[in-house]
Amino acid sequence: MKLWLKILIALFLGTITGFFIHQGWVPQTVAETLAPIGTIFLNLISMIIVFLILSSMTVGITSIHDPQKLGRVGLGSIALYAVTTMIAIATGIIFAKIFQPGAGLEFTTTNEITIKAAPSIREMVLSIFPTNPVASLAEGNVLQIIVFSLFLGISINFAGEKGKPLMRVLESLADVMFRLTSIIMEFSPIGVFAIMATVTGTFGFAILLPLMKLVGTYYAACLFHMVFVFGGILYFLAKLHPLPFFRGMGDAIMVAFSTCSSSATLPVSMHCVQKNLGVSKNITNFVIPLGSTINMNGAAIYQGMAALFIAQAYHIVLDWTSILTIVLTATMSTIGAAGIPGTGFIMLSMVLTSVGLPIEGLAILAGIDRIREMVSTCLNVMGDAVCAVYIAKREGELDERQYNHEELIELESGEA
Repeated sequence: MKLWLKILIALFLGTITGFFIHQGWVPQTVAETLAPIGTIFLNLISMIIVFLILSSMTVGITSIHDPQKLGRVGLGSIALYAVTTMIAIATGIIFAKIFQPGAGLEFTTTNEITIKAAPSIREMVLSIFPTNPVASLAEGNVLQIIVFSLFLGISINFAGEKGKPLMRVLESLADVMFRLTSIIMEFSPIGVFAIMATVTGTFGFAILLPLMKLVGTYYAACLFHMVFVFGGILYFLAKLHPLPFFRGMGDAIMVAFSTCSSSATLPVSMHCVQKNLGVSKNITNFVIPLGSTINMNGAAIYQGMAALFIAQAYHIVLDWTSILTIVLTATMSTIGAAGIPGTGFIMLSMVLTSVGLPIEGLAILAGIDRIREMVSTCLNVMGDAVCAVYIAKREGELDERQYNHEELIELESGEA
């Protein structure tokens, strides 16, 4: 049985069990027994954050090792990925502000929530550069770990042959952490069952409406981003009609929707971009794998929206510097996000930690993560392809007849 199906079953059974507890049909001691299991699952997620960031971020940077490709094409791709990611995060925050999916909830946390006075821009910029990276790792300072990982990856590339042993160690660590992520996600049905039983047992079915509202708000934000951001890049910057793009990416979109994995979709994405959209092999082979590593528009929308959802649910007011921190942390965290199911959910814990939001809020989001990730992965894959098409058009390496499917249309007309 697929993991996503196990999670959905666990979500349903946990919700029913929680409803029975809430109604008094099942002893409250059952909820008290299940609560620690959900806490253990959340602790396991928290356990891997530091090493996952350090290894995956550094390896992501070291993969960009060809100086020639890091010229016009590389920098252009990275810049476009960064801009679309920040727009995606802003879109998620704006939609959360407008539709208030967490409004009306009365969540509480066992830990005391303290929101520090807002620092100045100067203090915020200085605080992300670590003086002691070991201390940053020990304290779990997310932004400082990300900055250190960026510099470490660049330095490994400049070190050449002497940097390769450390690169192999970090690649091994990244592989181990991704495997550990997969192992933890295997326990997610148990964790989700315990979490949903505890949450529903405390709040009843009143908890489900805001979750459905969150999913609906997220889907609307993704549609907005796809039409206006991706469509805008194709129409206004690349001077191309957007409809052939979506037609050409059909296979990749379906694989992304069913697997929830950008990595699993990568071969299909490269085939669609090269064969269906007319992007040269040279551009495709560089831009698409790079995008699958550092470009996660779907996850970026969710991170911004979910942070606001949890803040609303816990009645925490975020000032503009906290929102800016969310944007910066979410943007940087997507650079090192692995293209495997469940990673976006784990990366969200980084965003929550960066602004002091209670990580217990992840418990509420665990049950809908698979539903969210289906659309999220589709948006991630399309974002990579849009960038490849734009870069190819700018570099004169796009076959527009192939992009517009003119050969296919002529063939179909001839057969008619």
